[in-house]
Amino acid sequence: AVILEESGGGSVQTGGSLKLSCVYSGYMFNSCGMGWYRQVPGEERRLVAIIYTDRGTAYYADSVKGRFTISRDNAKNTLFLQMNSLKPEDTAMYYCAADIGYGGPCADWNPKDGLDAWGQGSLVTVSS
Repeated sequence: AVILEESGGGSVQTGGSLKLSCVYSGYMFNSCGMGWYRQVPGEERRLVAIIYTDRGTAYYADSVKGRFTISRDNAKNTLFLQMNSLKPEDTAMYYCAADIGYGGPCADWNPKDGLDAWGQGSLVTVSS
């Protein structure tokens, strides 16, 4: 089984920075991508950023573009999310996720097809 474990959440003031980490373990050899999602109570979980395994490129939601950076250290089995210029609207539970079951060519993989493995979440609170 694939296990994802987030850390690095906390409370900051507007304009501050946080860096989330997600350590993963298990069979990830055929994974086409990993990403970060966030959710606030009463709303659906929303994509924040994705990093594609085959291309090494990243996709960001418009709301975080230019402020957040997703990266991956394969040697340390860790996914990161550097969050700068934080705003109160960034307050949410942040989840690390990975594709582990797509099975097709990664060039054809779309995160909308769903990610299979999820962490337990890390809470980020931004105060004004």
